[in-house]
Amino acid sequence: MPKPSKKINLRKIKKKVPKGVIHIQASFNNTIVTITDVRGQVISWSSAGACGFKGAKKSTPFAAQTAAEKALRPLIDQGMRQAEVMISGPGRGRDTALRIIRKSGITLNFVRDVTPIPHNGCRPPSKRRV
Repeated sequence: MPKPSKKINLRKIKKKVPKGVIHIQASFNNTIVTITDVRGQVISWSSAGACGFKGAKKSTPFAAQTAAEKALRPLIDQGMRQAEVMISGPGRGRDTALRIIRKSGITLNFVRDVTPIPHNGCRPPSKRRV
């Protein structure tokens, strides 16, 4: 007679995360909100495309607002109280996403713009000789 097997819980164990980092990547085409713990492990994420927006509507501030709200929902259960915000990119949804995070009740330690800026960068293409 075979031994009775133990039930394995396949659901992800939700851990308490008191402090985290919220990354907002706002490009011209989409806005992605990723929430990690201090070590960088992703807790939740959302994007305008994942919220059901398609095409040019993904780049709107309303789509960024919806993505930020959807990404912040699981944090209430996990007890996040403090967060640091890293904003990257020139998109239209960056201010709206930050506004929603401020309204959520999470204490923000700092807000940092981490958009990569070239220090003279690549050589531009030569002028056309017509």
